[in-house]
Amino acid sequence: MKFIISGKNLDITDGLRAAVNEKIGKLERYFTEDTEIYVTLSTEKDRQKIEVTIPMKGSIIRAEQESSDMYVSIDLVEEIIERQLRKYKTKLIEKHQTAVNLNKSFIEEETDNLEEINIIRTKRFAVKPMDAEEACVQMELLGHDFFVFRNAFTDEVNVVYKRKNNTYGLIEPEF
Repeated sequence: MKFIISGKNLDITDGLRAAVNEKIGKLERYFTEDTEIYVTLSTEKDRQKIEVTIPMKGSIIRAEQESSDMYVSIDLVEEIIERQLRKYKTKLIEKHQTAVNLNKSFIEEETDNLEEINIIRTKRFAVKPMDAEEACVQMELLGHDFFVFRNAFTDEVNVVYKRKNNTYGLIEPEF
């Protein structure tokens, strides 16, 4: 594994670099040697945030965590990545795909205790044309975390979603 560590509003000290290498380095058994792991450490006021991105074949493993202590954030993000890797492994097994970046021994491990993904409900609805702001209002009125709509300006299907810090995001898929 190769770590690419960067900082925003923060100097990367040897201690932080060692903590990232130690904690996220525990995931080494899952990856091949040429896997690149992008780690961004940032600080904003009293919030210490870590973002980890691991490009995979046809997918991206990504996790972020924030707390008042950077070392706590590093500990927490490692658990999230491990959980995501197990889900990714299940997806690979179910679809009989191969993963370029994952070790064969990890893929061949028993998968008895993994959660199975069950879709319990399907909804069909008309996608109405509106602007992103109106879609955010509709999302709030429904009490949802995301809302699918047809962008009145581009005539494309878009998704607005609520972010952790009570802001909104807009997804504009490319088909």
